[in-house]
Amino acid sequence: MHNEALYKVKIYYEDTDSGGVVYYANYLKFLERARSEMIYSTGLTNNKLLSDHGVFIIVKSCKIDYKSPAKFEDILTIKSKVKSITKTSFVIEQIIERDSSMITYAELILVIVNKNGKPTKIPKDLENSLKKFSS
Repeated sequence: MHNEALYKVKIYYEDTDSGGVVYYANYLKFLERARSEMIYSTGLTNNKLLSDHGVFIIVKSCKIDYKSPAKFEDILTIKSKVKSITKTSFVIEQIIERDSSMITYAELILVIVNKNGKPTKIPKDLENSLKKFSS
């Protein structure tokens, strides 16, 4: 991947089930944090997008493929990359790795909506920021 954002997460006991394996829904939390940090790294925040442009970023769809489980005390790296941008949405590919080996693959469609929940044009500053993470 080129122009990707990296985010590291350590797996704590609270992230796991009784067998020490990460509970499947927690991967979505890790992916969300990585996407947020990717946007924050450009100087934008969700609050700034709301106050300056009156928009939110919402998840329209998420395809996730669990290849190998993460376990208690693992250190994971999440790689996030923008695959495409349209007028009102963008697609992000996220790969979770442990020791440089992919354990989870996710592809999400995110949509920009206004305060009424209607799709709206991506603000130019957000679009420019997203382009930093595309190939």
